[in-house]
Amino acid sequence: MFRGERLAARIASLGRIGARPGGGVCRLALSDSEKQGRDWLVAEMEALGLRIAVDPIGNIFGTRAPRPGTDAQAPHVMIGSHIDTVATGGLYDGALGVVAGLEVIAALNDGGTETDLPVTLAAFSNEEGARFAPDMLGSLVYAGGLPLAEALDIVSIDGARFGDELARIGYAGHGRGPARVAAYLELHVEQGPILEDEGVQIGVVEGVQGISWTEVVLKGQSSHAGTTPLRLRADAGFGAGIIAAGLRDLIGAVGPSQLGTVGAITLSPNLVNVVAEEARLTVDLRNPDNTGLKAAEAGLADLVARAAARANVRATTRSLARFEPVDFAPDLVAMVEEQAAGMGFSHRRMFSGAGHDAQMIARIAPAAMVFVPSKGGISHNVREFTTAEDCQRGGALLHALVRRLSLRN
Repeated sequence: MFRGERLAARIASLGRIGARPGGGVCRLALSDSEKQGRDWLVAEMEALGLRIAVDPIGNIFGTRAPRPGTDAQAPHVMIGSHIDTVATGGLYDGALGVVAGLEVIAALNDGGTETDLPVTLAAFSNEEGARFAPDMLGSLVYAGGLPLAEALDIVSIDGARFGDELARIGYAGHGRGPARVAAYLELHVEQGPILEDEGVQIGVVEGVQGISWTEVVLKGQSSHAGTTPLRLRADAGFGAGIIAAGLRDLIGAVGPSQLGTVGAITLSPNLVNVVAEEARLTVDLRNPDNTGLKAAEAGLADLVARAAARANVRATTRSLARFEPVDFAPDLVAMVEEQAAGMGFSHRRMFSGAGHDAQMIARIAPAAMVFVPSKGGISHNVREFTTAEDCQRGGALLHALVRRLSLRN
């Protein structure tokens, strides 16, 4: 039986690692606090009798053995998520999927359940991308979407190399994850307001919208703010403002499914009385339709060119990440929906607005996700909250699905 009180206790325990003084948590990927979280997770896995493997990108896999005599090459039923956070993160994003996975395995152990397929809990490296870009890096490498050597050479926002940091915290592993995956399920908080707004208990996730991250650099000329006429300025700050303001009109023209965000702007020399000579800004574009996403990318390129001309600056762009929209396995999505209905949970189908490890695993195996409500739709925020009842509901559904998938009879 899935025990919600044990789940709540584990969420609180992990939440104390990297806890911020004002609330929430900070466990940036491969930081000292994330190492402590990894150590905590490995200890929990070992206490449940799981076989631990850490692969060269730092993904952690804990496998529960199937009944004796099972084919050693049998595919695994995999569940999981991530434990890294953004700098001002909450207790539930990513952590819920991993901690609920621990409780699913504990429930199987408590019931003496012998499964026909191995069950593996995965915690993937650097899902957030807050310290190392791109996000979902560990699952991307595991799925074969990025060469290991290239991933290990990625440099963080603080100048550290991924491979060096992985070795420093002791998680540059030599193991490997499952060679074959029968199905992958990820329980996650919605990170948006839809389920709560509609009073729905479970989100049955059909897929993940496409994501395009672009860095824009504008180069102008610093000059005195009080003596340089507007017509003679090469004002990188002005150009950044044009892009930030113009993005809202751009995404509106593409269509209602298109989203766009200027998430970071850095000006140099960043002084109150000096015209900025350089501006660096990031643009996040998302759409469940790849045609629409491509239209937004083309619109952004045009917007940057127009902004540079108007501000009298030079512009360059660099792609930070590009993931096409992903549809999850229809049969597995239907199973999630059927199981939720059978357990009496209200539910709706929906697309994920955020990226998740599940979209990477979908490249190599059938994948699906389960959402539970986020209070106020708030996430990536210290005030992120999902009730214990919603966490238990999602965990119980995950447990039931794992039993169905891992027991052939």
